[in-house]
Order: sequence, then structure tokens, then C-alpha cells
Amino acid sequence: MNQLHQSIVAQNIPASSLRAFIPFAEEAKKNGTTVYHLNIGDPDIKMPQVMYDFLRGWNKNPVPYSHSQGEPALINSLLGYYSKIGFPFVQYNNIQVTLGGSEALLWIMLSVCDPGDEIIAFEPYYTNYNSYAVVAQAKIVGITTHIDNGFHLPSREEIEKRITPKTRAILFSNPSNPTGTVYTEEELDMIVDIAREHGLYIVSDEVYREFVYNGSKAISMLKYAQSMPDQVLVVDSMSKRYSLCGARLGCIVSLNTELMSVFLRFGQARLSAGTIGQRVAAKLSEVGDDYFRDIIVEYDKRQKIIVDGMARIDGVVCSKPEGAFYVIVKLPIDDAEDFTKWLLTDFSDNGETVMVAPASGFYNTPGMGKDEIRIAYVLNSEALQRSVEILKKGLEMYKTAREA
Repeated sequence: MNQLHQSIVAQNIPASSLRAFIPFAEEAKKNGTTVYHLNIGDPDIKMPQVMYDFLRGWNKNPVPYSHSQGEPALINSLLGYYSKIGFPFVQYNNIQVTLGGSEALLWIMLSVCDPGDEIIAFEPYYTNYNSYAVVAQAKIVGITTHIDNGFHLPSREEIEKRITPKTRAILFSNPSNPTGTVYTEEELDMIVDIAREHGLYIVSDEVYREFVYNGSKAISMLKYAQSMPDQVLVVDSMSKRYSLCGARLGCIVSLNTELMSVFLRFGQARLSAGTIGQRVAAKLSEVGDDYFRDIIVEYDKRQKIIVDGMARIDGVVCSKPEGAFYVIVKLPIDDAEDFTKWLLTDFSDNGETVMVAPASGFYNTPGMGKDEIRIAYVLNSEALQRSVEILKKGLEMYKTAREA
């Protein structure tokens, strides 16, 4: 019997490096071990009450399709949001609702890249960028940033020497997942100048826009959209901002009318995003400023627990996050993947352990991130303090076990 064919995409779509250790965590739980999950950005912060109340009161039966561009109530609420943060020029047809920021990124890659084309991304970057690129048959070109300067951008020369005739876009998240870096205005100006000179799209993943600390300010690429309307593509999401991860709602915002019509055709091809979730998210226009103030205070407190705790562990180097709710930590070991698995399979402290994300999956360059982990500080302060204790003890025991 002839072997059945699988496409190149099917053969190359990568497994999630963030979820690869979940079976070990589940087995640990079956054996009675409590696992503190620091491995994934699934926040424990409650959604706004006005959204929760609307969801609880849903009584429409049947549930209809929504519009392919997006539920009008949600788009109008988003228009109010963008106007409030300083971009009143964003109009109805500049917004396309997507199934999370993930679908937005995939559609963009499919729209601006032919097979074999390249997209520059600053590593470490959100690991699923690789998956979207494989589906689009594009190639991510990673430009390495480093922990010693908080993962800020390299020089213009370093970036430009990676540009080729196949380069189509520069992609980055700001604030960054996984580093927590918030790019400065000077860094964004540099990216804009490079994109202008080389005729590239700028794809700005701004899922964590609200979450900034220590006096940092996340500058949206929408600031530059009117001066380069065809090149700026902003990806946004309701997942983290309103704790609606499972609603799978995001959007693309752009003044590029031709691409927006392409994105609408993608939307028509998959019919619509979920109606109930969009109606819930449309209540964002009724969410008060105090909701975000409280969240930022809470995350700022949490990041201090992690950063201060890591500073007390011998040999550990921890960057200080300026935004989002992630931090990259460099460990005094050779193999963070082995350590991550060992924490779940061979170690516990009083019946408890932690699950982290090895950072190698956030890099494109082979060998990078082997001694680093990403911590998502999405648990409450008490749980984070306990997690730091467990990591400290686990690291000591791991080094002893591996040196034996």
C-alpha cells in the first residue's frame, strides 16, 4: 500500500514548547504533588464585573453567527478605546476582529509573504510566531537580544545586515512576551526608519499594552500609522487585557485599506468569531480606569516578588521586566529543559513543585536560551513567594544530583 501524502506544512508545524511538559505536570498531580504553574500566561485576574454579569445573563437561543468583520457592538467599543488612548483617526473599517491575536498574526503572514519569504523578529520572541510562519510557508529570521541590557534592541546595523530581498516585515511584541521589555521611543523610531528605507511592513503585537511598570510607557505603533498608513499593522487582543483568554478574541488595526479588505475575506472564509464572546467583550466601553490601575499595581507587586527572589539565589541572573507579566531568568545550569522536566518528575518540596517554561523555545538561533527559563507571574503573591522557595531548593538539589 502506498504511503498517504502529508503536506510540507503538516510535516513541519512544530509542537508547542510551552505545552510539552504538561503530561509530566499532570502525572505529578496524579501522584499528589501540587504544581505551581509559572509556565503559561493564563492570568488569575478576574474579568471585569460588567462583562461577567453580561455573560451570566445571556439568554438568546439560538446563538446566531456574527458579522465576518466583527460584531458591530465590539468594533464600536474598540473605536472608543482607541480614541481614548490617543488614536481617534481609527475608523470602523480599520478594525478586523479575529480569533485571538493568533489568527491576526497568521492572516498577516499569509497576506504579506509568499512561500520562502522572511520576517525579522527579535529573539527571544513568542514561540508560536514559528508556528504561524510554518503555516504561511514563511521564515522567521531571529535577531538576538540579550539579558544583560534587558533584551533591548541591537544597533540599526545589526538589524539591517539581516535584511534580504526576501524580507517582508519586522515583527515584535511590545511590551514583550517573553522578556517583559518595553521598547523606547528611540527604538521604535529606529524600526520605523528601517521599514521606510527598505519598504517593509511593521507588525506590532500589542497584547500587553496596558501592563507597564517602573515608569515605563508602551508606545503603540498606531502613533506612526498616519505617516506610513500602508506599512503599520497592529495586532491586539482582549485575552490578557480583560482576562478573556478563552473567548479567543483579537483584532488587526491598520490604515492599509487593501490589506484590510484581504483580512475581511479571510474573515468571510471562516464565517465569524464567536458571537457570545464578542458581545461580552463589547462591554469594554463600560470598564472603568480603576480596573486597570488595580491590575497594574498587582502585577507590579508580583514582578517584584520574582525579581527580588531570583536575586537571592546564587548564580541566577534575572532581567527586570518593564511590562507584560513575564521575565526571563538565566540559571547556573546547562540544560533548562532537563531541569524543567526534573522539577516535575523527580522533585518536590513538602509535596509541591513548580512548572516553568524553558526559554530555548523562544529563540530561533540554535543553542540560545539553553540555560534560561521564562516565568509567568500570573499567580497570587503568596503562591509566587512559595514558588521562589521551591525553585531555590530545586535548583540546589538539581545541581547536586547532576554533579554526582
